[in-house]
Order: sequence, then structure tokens, then C-alpha cells
Amino acid sequence: MTASSEMSAPLPGGVGLSHISAYEWEAADGVCGGSPHLHLACTEAYVVTAGRGAVQTLTLADGFTETPLEPGSVVWFTPGTIHRMVQGGGLKVTVLMQNSGLPEAGDAVFTFPPEVLADPERYAAAAALPAKEGPEADAAARRRRDLAVEGYLTLRAAAEKDDDAPLRAFHEAAARIVAPKVKEWEPRWRTGRSPPRGAPVSSSPRSPRATPRTSPRRGSPRPGPAAGAATACAAAGTSTNCPVSRSRTTANSRRRHHHARSTK
Repeated sequence: MTASSEMSAPLPGGVGLSHISAYEWEAADGVCGGSPHLHLACTEAYVVTAGRGAVQTLTLADGFTETPLEPGSVVWFTPGTIHRMVQGGGLKVTVLMQNSGLPEAGDAVFTFPPEVLADPERYAAAAALPAKEGPEADAAARRRRDLAVEGYLTLRAAAEKDDDAPLRAFHEAAARIVAPKVKEWEPRWRTGRSPPRGAPVSSSPRSPRATPRTSPRRGSPRPGPAAGAATACAAAGTSTNCPVSRSRTTANSRRRHHHARSTK
């Protein structure tokens, strides 16, 4: 994890804004918080507006890290960073999400155990929520969170022993899960909504080093999600350029951050 007084690069166009809080349900490790997951093509930032808590991250470069969160904290993580929000009391966060809509379209992958990740139908059933709110939705969200924590704790335990093989295997599984959805992302990214049913979708592959597009508003480079997603999905093969192997977290320099080795 790298400290910085400001974010190292601005978020591209298509940024989504939401206000969230972490679950207060206690997980198997005694921690109250959210479902560990990563994004393969989207960078995400947390701006803490109230309360206390932490964000736990897991990457190949830095292993397991826990960063305290308090009002004014800004935490930024790039594609490939497994992240888990931890509730410490009244925690409220404003989330800035690159490529708004892609997480809902399958860019987010939960850290379920390997046997679930290996079965697309089983993964889809475990990740789905039957309702948006109410007791049924809460029960399903808790089951999903607990299953993601189960897989996450295994990955974390291995990382703390300097064994990155399980994390690499998870990256490859995540890329396989996401790969079939990539060709539908560019229309969604361009229009802000899903393509009409039956509409033709470009199937031409894009290089991970595709030429950046220019935003009509700012005149700055604006890479589409296909560029990052193509690289991420290549992790299922032999590519060494997958963004999950070079993810990074940046925190506000006023906040203390550390490599946590606790039992939390």
C-alpha cells in the first residue's frame, strides 16, 4: 500500500456515485463487514463521511493490508485488489466507481471457495440476490457475504505464509467467470445502459494496450473498459500483463496504514 497526499491519476469518465455502509453482521472471523470481492476492469475509491472502520485489501504485490477508516479518509484501489469493508461503528462511505454499471454487469467477482468459482451456475446462484430489500434480501446477502468470507480467509491465510498460489488461482478463476461478459461491456460503457436484446455486439478483441479514447468533455485520455478487461481476462491464459498482478491501493497520507498480521 502506498501513501499519497492525492490520487495518482484522475478517474476516467462514466464515474458512478453511491453512498453505502458496511454490514453489521459478524462473520466467521469475528469481524462485522461486507463481502470481499474484486473488480477486473474498474477502479474504486472510498471517501469516508462518518463513523469508523477499516478496509482490508489483498494483492499479490502487498499481501494482506488493513487501512483504518475515519471521516476524511480517502482510499483508492485499482482493478485486481480484493477489498473488504469492515464496520467499526457508524461507518458511512461515499463510493466513486469507474465505468458505472460494469460492476452490476459482472465486473465484480466474489471470493467464493474454489469449488464454487469452478462452476458458473453455482457461482451465479451464490452471487444473486432474490430481492433488493426485506428479510429475504438480508438473508441472501448474509449467506453471500459468509461464503465470500470463507474463501477470502483461505486466500488471506495463504498470503500471510507467503504462498500466493491460491490468490493467483482465484485471479484466473475470476477472469474465466468474467470473460463471456466482456463483449457486452463497451455498449454499456458508452451508453450507460445494457444493449437492447438482440442488438449486435462487437466481438473484435482489443489489445490490453489499446489507444486511449478522448473524452468529449475534458479532452483527456478515456480508456474503455475493454482495454482493462481484455488484459484481466488474459489471466485465464498465459498473459503476464493482467491488472490483477499489478494492483495498488493509495490512502490519504494523513491516515496511518500498515501491513496487518492480526487475527482479525
